[in-house]
Amino acid sequence: MKPHWIWTLACAALLPSALAQPAKPPSAGDWPTYGHDLAGTRYSPLKQINTRTVPQLKQAWSFPLNARASEATPIVVNGVMYLPAGNRIVALEPETGKEIWSYTSTSGAPSRRGVAYWPGDTNNPPRILSTVGRKMIALNANTGKIDPGFGKEGEVDLVIPYNSPPTVYRNLLFVGANVGEIQVPGEPGNTRAYDARTGAKLWEFHSVPQPGETGHESWESDGWKDRSGVNNWGFFMTVDTERGILYTTYGSPASDFYGFDRKGNDLFGNSVVALDANTGKMKWYFQAVHHDLWDFDLPPGPGLIDVTVKGKKVPILAQTGKVGYMYILNRVTGESVFGIKETPVPQSTVPGEWTSATQPIPVKPPPFGRMSFKMEDLVTAADTTEEHAKACRELVEKSGGVYNAGPFTPWVYRAEGAPPTSSVIFPGAIGGVNWGGTASDPNLGYVFEFTNEYGSIGWIEKQKEGSRVPYQEASILGNPFNSKFWEHKVDARGRTLGAQSWPCQKPPWGRLTAVNAATGDFAWQIPLGVTDELPEGKKNTGRIGFGGPIVTAGGLVFIGATNDKRFRAIDSRTGKQLWETKLEYSAIAVPMTYQGKNGKQYVAIVAGDGGAGVTDPPAGNNESLVVFALP
Repeated sequence: MKPHWIWTLACAALLPSALAQPAKPPSAGDWPTYGHDLAGTRYSPLKQINTRTVPQLKQAWSFPLNARASEATPIVVNGVMYLPAGNRIVALEPETGKEIWSYTSTSGAPSRRGVAYWPGDTNNPPRILSTVGRKMIALNANTGKIDPGFGKEGEVDLVIPYNSPPTVYRNLLFVGANVGEIQVPGEPGNTRAYDARTGAKLWEFHSVPQPGETGHESWESDGWKDRSGVNNWGFFMTVDTERGILYTTYGSPASDFYGFDRKGNDLFGNSVVALDANTGKMKWYFQAVHHDLWDFDLPPGPGLIDVTVKGKKVPILAQTGKVGYMYILNRVTGESVFGIKETPVPQSTVPGEWTSATQPIPVKPPPFGRMSFKMEDLVTAADTTEEHAKACRELVEKSGGVYNAGPFTPWVYRAEGAPPTSSVIFPGAIGGVNWGGTASDPNLGYVFEFTNEYGSIGWIEKQKEGSRVPYQEASILGNPFNSKFWEHKVDARGRTLGAQSWPCQKPPWGRLTAVNAATGDFAWQIPLGVTDELPEGKKNTGRIGFGGPIVTAGGLVFIGATNDKRFRAIDSRTGKQLWETKLEYSAIAVPMTYQGKNGKQYVAIVAGDGGAGVTDPPAGNNESLVVFALP
């Protein structure tokens, strides 16, 4: 594969025409892209719904999606709403939910995460863009029909699958890669750019540096060859439109729990990388986890705002991920605003493993939740119920006891014939912060995020002869995703009951935090979510979930995320909950807000169970978009 700078030179002649048509700025009432804007702030200037009026919020309409495990955030552009609905993409009247047009895919379901909008130019109509596995498709935004002027009859073969909509900047489409984090050799997790008009590929950035590229030396021997993982599988990349900088983030290299064949720090695994949006040339990088052994991906794109730090205006980005820290960096230089300390960490004893001696831990902000575990942290009947506490004691006993040495605790090695023991890792397999990411209020200078407090339990053991990975993570609950540190419940069919399977450490289990980005301190932090089965006085446990917040000029943070079937509005200055509604299903998605043609402000969120073991299995394809407004 050619280095990314060769791709750049080969396509340089295409760039002037590809960038000739700038995107029109969105109107104040639109929500034109997943993060509301290319900075990923998820900040809306609307304030009809505010701290005073939000208690009056009522459901206005809903729309069935005929889907399962949808994570979609709708977009609204020029008075039309667009979103995926099962194997369809639909355009709706945003005031009523009435269907305007529908496109049915015959080659697989469109991305369940959303769609993207490109405004068109003098030769091309506005387009709705989606990915379908390894294809990117373009629909005429006015009619819902395939636009034959894009790629080959409306389709572009991405070669590498991607499960999210492209990020649209001017006439560029940016996509990541949804490749496995287990197999080697495997497909690359590179970031790519395409021409929004023609579908032609313009450049490709190697997430695993090839010979002669920056970072190649971080792979010992030939560990870089045919390396899979190191993929941008998240929902959205962000762009500093003033400077033309694209920020792309990456997950763990394959194999994600044992690194015997990838000794070294493994760039650009677990990194945020700043690229010239026009050429793909790297400007800087920051690696949050050296030589990942925990699957500590950085799924969300960073949020970009400007804040005043010690009297000086600083363009920052706030990067989060499964690792459970927030890294506040100068987005032009990549330097930490409040400092990073390379901190000595425990070393793995697994045969053949290589462990980084240190890991980069931010001086500020502090961790968002538990980063270590002691037996006194085990849940008791006084916290929840005796049944729950007993199940957790039994889990520890069956696991041979537990080991934790603080942040970046390695998986313990269970040698044949040795007494069993298990590691408890905090954060666990789902994070920290998963794909939900952050919302940022540019006026307050606050960055908001939802975090799980959810450990994983397990060990590393030798695999049978001939296995591709000679050592792998395991637990009594399954490998690797069901190895969460919880009271594991299943239904009659053996399916995991996520919402009924409570974590085994003392609450809180989920939190919403506001960070003052000008100081690096918490402005406030609250448990987010309730456990209905517990008696009064114990209910406020916080809950596990995905998704993330949005924030408005009305002084509100809107968030679903938790697996307690709630949708909430929080005072952005104080953290006080001002409104709550109970839904039929949990709202494991990012909400959005918009203004209809009638002048009313609406707030919308997708609700539906089936969230990767976090929620209980749904009865069928019964998810829906639920929309709220003032009476």
